[in-house]
Parts: sequence; structure tokens; C-alpha cells
Amino acid sequence: MKSYVKEPIYLDNHVCVVNKPAGLPTQPRPSGGESLEGDIKAWIKQKFHKPGNVFLTPVHRLDLPVSGLVLFARTSKSLSRLQAQMRERKIRKTYFARVEGRLKEKEGCLRHFISHGSRRAQIVSQEQGKEAVLSYRVIKEWKDQTLLELELHTGRYHQIRAQLSFMGHPIRGDVKYGAKTQEDHIDLHHGKLTFFHPISQEEITVESPPPF
Repeated sequence: MKSYVKEPIYLDNHVCVVNKPAGLPTQPRPSGGESLEGDIKAWIKQKFHKPGNVFLTPVHRLDLPVSGLVLFARTSKSLSRLQAQMRERKIRKTYFARVEGRLKEKEGCLRHFISHGSRRAQIVSQEQGKEAVLSYRVIKEWKDQTLLELELHTGRYHQIRAQLSFMGHPIRGDVKYGAKTQEDHIDLHHGKLTFFHPISQEEITVESPPPF
């Protein structure tokens, strides 16, 4: 994993948004080691000279090989309110993915049903899984690859990775879901996040361009 700027791109007394690099876990692992949460807690502690523990909890997580925006709550009240926004689907998340192949349809909506075991999601029948919906739009095309903008309408486990793979267009580097080439990351980036501030109720949008 390359070095990254351990500094929030949006920060106030209630919320914090950080750009996670691929290869860094969002939260600490049971076995220990570096994590985004741990790094930002340390940054806040040093920046604001906080002597005690720092409250910082992710409202959502990104898979280990995925990069992009992660929203953290800095108080328990903010956490509760932001989690409610997640349940009510008021938080909008836009991703960018570089996939193998070229899509026939330049935009559309994918609707499947997903089930997952311990480490991999599968597309299954309606009776066996939970609904997974996303919309996509082609941004750029190469000879045998395509850059997509994707908006999630549900938040299932490995949803984007499984749905794109099922359509025959796995994400570049994502060998777990059928990609031909293996990288130390996958070309999936959470690039735009819109939420309502838990205290002021102001609509906030934070953006991060994809690194690929």
C-alpha cells in the first residue's frame, strides 16, 4: 500500500470524512495493525491536543481492496442520526469502477438478489437472497475496458463487485469475482458522498476523484 495523506477532507465537531486508500482496513482487525480509524484517531488526538480517548466510529465501511470516502461520526448523537439516515437510504453514495470489457448499454439499472457466504457474494433467486439495486453510467471507454459511474440504491455485501461480475464485466484486479488480471487493489473507488449533517441538517456533498 502506498503512503497516503492521513488527514480528513471534511471535518467539524460532529462528523469526519476521510479518503481511504486501497489495502487499508476501515477498522482495526482483531490481530492488530494499521487501520483508517486508528490513523485518524491519532491524527485528531495530535492535531487538537486531546489527552483522553477520541470518539470516532465509521457510519459505513469499505472493503479492504477498495479506495474512497468513509464517513465517521465524532459523537454518539451524530452516530445515531447518521445510522438512521443509512437505514432510511438518505445517504447517497457514488462509486467509480474500471471494469473489463465494454458495455452494450451506456447506462442502466441492475437489479439482482444477493446471498453471501463467509467471504463471497452470489447472485441467487429472489427467494434465496436480498434485493440489490444500482444504476450505472459509462464515463469512458478503452479498447477492452470501461470506466463506470455507479450509484448504490441498496448496500449489500460486495454488491457492486458481484453484480458487475454477473453481468460479465468484473472490476479490474478483482480476481475473487472473475477478473483476468490480479493487482494489489481493485479499481473500485467511492468518489462522492452526500448526507445531511446530523446537527444542522444541511446537505453536504464530499467528492474524491478516482485514482485510476
